[in-house]
Amino acid sequence: MRAIIVGAGITGPVTAMALQKAGIEATVHEAYDRTADGVGAYLTLAPNGLAALRVLDIDHRDLGGFDTPALELRGSTGRVLARLGMGRDDAEGTVSQTVRRSDLYTRLRDEAVRRGIPVEYGKRLVDVAVVPGSGAGPTAAGPSSAAGGGSASEGSAGVVASFADGTTAEGDLLIGADGLHSRTRAILDPACPPPRYTGLLNTGGYASGVTVDSPLGVFTMTFGKRAFFAYANRGPGDVWWFANVPAAREASADELAAWTPERWRAELERLFADDAGPALELIAATPQIIGPWNTLDLPRVPVWHRGPIGLVGDAAHGISPTSGQGASLAIEDGVLLARFLRDHRDPTEAFAAFESTRRKRVERLIAQAKRTSNQKIPNPLTRVLRDRVILPLVSRAAARTTSDWVTDYRIDWNAPTTPTPTPR
Repeated sequence: MRAIIVGAGITGPVTAMALQKAGIEATVHEAYDRTADGVGAYLTLAPNGLAALRVLDIDHRDLGGFDTPALELRGSTGRVLARLGMGRDDAEGTVSQTVRRSDLYTRLRDEAVRRGIPVEYGKRLVDVAVVPGSGAGPTAAGPSSAAGGGSASEGSAGVVASFADGTTAEGDLLIGADGLHSRTRAILDPACPPPRYTGLLNTGGYASGVTVDSPLGVFTMTFGKRAFFAYANRGPGDVWWFANVPAAREASADELAAWTPERWRAELERLFADDAGPALELIAATPQIIGPWNTLDLPRVPVWHRGPIGLVGDAAHGISPTSGQGASLAIEDGVLLARFLRDHRDPTEAFAAFESTRRKRVERLIAQAKRTSNQKIPNPLTRVLRDRVILPLVSRAAARTTSDWVTDYRIDWNAPTTPTPTPR
């Protein structure tokens, strides 16, 4: 079996390595050049994502991140509202890790290449054609070739992917790991709803030479009067921070571009001028501030697969960064799908079984992340309820519980692939 994987971010290389473990060949096709590496913000890998990487013999200590075991929520005056763990120690003694997104991309891709998996750059997907089992040749190009109600995929002998540079690739199946704005998803279902704007702009940076009062690795998060600010002490004089800025509507590309570095820095200084904490000092100590960019998610993708074509990661279930689970869910996806393809061998059956197992968990997490995002949008009517009732209750409940359905999730590679319900 040969797989075409579209997208070389996080999900693509992980899926390729998991397929290799299952005895399936894969080639990863990336739309961009490798020169895109080194750009962007950071993310958190939770214990469930780190455990999925261990299935592939990838050690979190090789990813270049740092331990982030807990977070502390504060109000705009600095009053502590709640303290929460960011994933409990497991049998391996690991906790959540925070890592630069570009470091994670490159290390996963480099590891896939080291294992002999081809990664081709400059391969922007245009279309996918399903090859009928009769051997009569691929169906006509265009979206209908993959989304024709499923009839074109019955008894298929494989797929042919067409790229913008005029080249093609052939395989037994195609996996769309091409992110929130997935071309594969658009081919499968042209009517799929677009990503949803969650009401927040994102930004962040890396401050140098500033001392903060929080323990190493602990994220301090402040519900400010005008915006949300968070920071983590990585080490002496090294603080990573992000901010969520409420905006009533999604900003266009031109509107985002209009925020010059100087103008955006001044706006952040205005937003956090009346809040307790080191936000202004950290902003001033950051040479280059990232962003802003729109926060988007995909609450429900109706079509995850048709025949030998399927979706994984953000292409199937984009989740807000508020969750702290986007990368971990993507890694889980790659390992789980490889298990289904190992056991079912027929791509159509494997994709269907994967969706049956996966959809409930990820959509529940997306809904939970959206509720968290809503709490970050200042509202005088709900602030008192959030600060005095909801967050203290959440903190006390978290301190009492001995399990977490999100971060305690584990994949048993050797177990047979049967759909399992999400814990309630």
